[in-house]
Amino acid sequence: MTRPDANDAFQKGFDTQLTRRILHYVRPYLPLVIGGVLLALLISLAAPLFALIQRHAIDTYLSPLALRTEPDRDLLRRGLTGAALLYMGLKVVEFALQYAFTLAIGYLGQNVLRDIRADVFGKLQRLPLSYFDQNPVGRLITRVTSDVDAINQFITGGLVSLIQSSFIIVVYVVIMLSVNWQLALISFTVLPVLFLATNFFRARLRDSFRETRTQQATVNSKLNENITGMLTVQLFGRERRSALDFNLSNRALLSANENSVKWFSLFMPVVAVLGQVAVALILYFAARQILGVDASGAIAGAITVGTLFAFVQLSQQLFQPIQDLADVFNNLQAAMASSERIFGVLDTEESIKDKPDARTLTNFEGSVEFRKVWFAYDQTVTADTPDTDDRWILRGIDLHIRPGESVALVGATGAGKTSVTALVSRFYDVQRGSVNVDGNDVKDLAQHDLRRHVGVVLQDVFLFAGTIESNLTLNNPDIPHERVIEACRYVGVHDYILSLEHGYQTEVRERGATLSTGQKQLLAFARALIQNPDILLILDEATANVDTETELRIQQALTRVMQGRTSIIIAHRLSTIEHCDRIVVMRRGRIVEQGSHHQLLEKGGYYARLHRLQYAQADAAD
Repeated sequence: MTRPDANDAFQKGFDTQLTRRILHYVRPYLPLVIGGVLLALLISLAAPLFALIQRHAIDTYLSPLALRTEPDRDLLRRGLTGAALLYMGLKVVEFALQYAFTLAIGYLGQNVLRDIRADVFGKLQRLPLSYFDQNPVGRLITRVTSDVDAINQFITGGLVSLIQSSFIIVVYVVIMLSVNWQLALISFTVLPVLFLATNFFRARLRDSFRETRTQQATVNSKLNENITGMLTVQLFGRERRSALDFNLSNRALLSANENSVKWFSLFMPVVAVLGQVAVALILYFAARQILGVDASGAIAGAITVGTLFAFVQLSQQLFQPIQDLADVFNNLQAAMASSERIFGVLDTEESIKDKPDARTLTNFEGSVEFRKVWFAYDQTVTADTPDTDDRWILRGIDLHIRPGESVALVGATGAGKTSVTALVSRFYDVQRGSVNVDGNDVKDLAQHDLRRHVGVVLQDVFLFAGTIESNLTLNNPDIPHERVIEACRYVGVHDYILSLEHGYQTEVRERGATLSTGQKQLLAFARALIQNPDILLILDEATANVDTETELRIQQALTRVMQGRTSIIIAHRLSTIEHCDRIVVMRRGRIVEQGSHHQLLEKGGYYARLHRLQYAQADAAD
């Protein structure tokens, strides 16, 4: 089972270099950033005004002192109505500002999200196959989804919130000091305790969330593997064992989530209690002054009822942005770790890339030549690695294939046959020697142009979700329908497609689940012919999973298709390659024999032994 990467669980502090790279994606949307920050500042300025309006209404129209003066009732009604209208008007303005702010930041985040995803996806398209050999698909999907989303959360819920919350705190502090500095200092006495409590719980919540993320990755991994391998699970009766194994991971996730809930359930009440402690202190000291008694027992009368009410409101509202800052720091940590992983993908060296002066193939003929080729999939193997190293897959291969020649590669599993075909398309680069097509080193050719001339049919056929025709044309609108039909007739799959309810527009389920192995193989043949009309044809065990009747149809079609085209065929069934112009026998990364079928049988070497063993097994099976 694929184990979650330790990096999937984030725990990284602030990094200025990573932050600059994130902000690089924000730069094209600078007007949205400026607008969002300005709106955030306006919202911050408007927030404390509601308490000040309430203070004015209470002290001017509703306080005992104001009522004892027997004011004109019309004046009182007009004053309260004006205060109420001002309050509601300010609420409407706040609503408009908040709406515009949410839109601006939402558009900013989603556009940045799109740009980063597009860059990561584009980068993955350019990386060599060796990169995907080392990185599981699930982990790469996480980079494009949840990791990118963490950066979006940082931008939309972190970066601007950091500015807004900081500004709100400053505004509240200034207003509270200006209204009554004594009460302000009293209410501020709780802030150091709140700061310590926030840091304590933030660390615990971060660790618990980190564990939750790790366990969630484990659950996702096991779920993905069990669904993908359901045939194997049911075939070997592993349902109960798989369920028990999944239950262990599921319970670990439950435990991690419960731990998060425990700390969060403590954090919120602690913050609430500290907020109420500040309110209690304000009420106690303000009440003494409202009653006209100071600490020495003298008459004071410095605080009004409206001031007390406003201070209670302001002190409670002051705690909210402080709490928000704790969430901002969590978002920051998540974004730093996620951005490190994303930029790790973007910074991955494209070991196989076109040269600045890469050439294209003109007057394509189809000759292929391997010149003393040494190759290993292990990227740590270099040209200086000793010849005796076990990691070498191909060892000094010399092979020349003439234009239009059909060559079969045979040998035991692990002999290096598939590696030969992968090097022709330059899916990998050789450590020593060179691979040439039409006299050009494939390293000097543009990859897209080279692969345009190479048609590959693999044993494991991959079909995309969509229609049969979209799979055959790979959604290329320039390929006419007539060409599709012609290729399908060639491989003998046209009649089968027409027998389907919607013909060529029949929907194909994920990975072609509704098609047989033989049918998928025939479609793969047709797709290769449609995409590459002048191809150098590479058939990698292409007939290994089809029945005898289907194999016969394929052989008949290929006899026509291979005429005039260079063809490299890999097959375990020696009966399928007897008609080839030449058979190259490989063993442990070296060519040990080559010649026609009859020549190799007469020679009585390794090929003849393979031939006798295979037919002996066939006779025994009969």
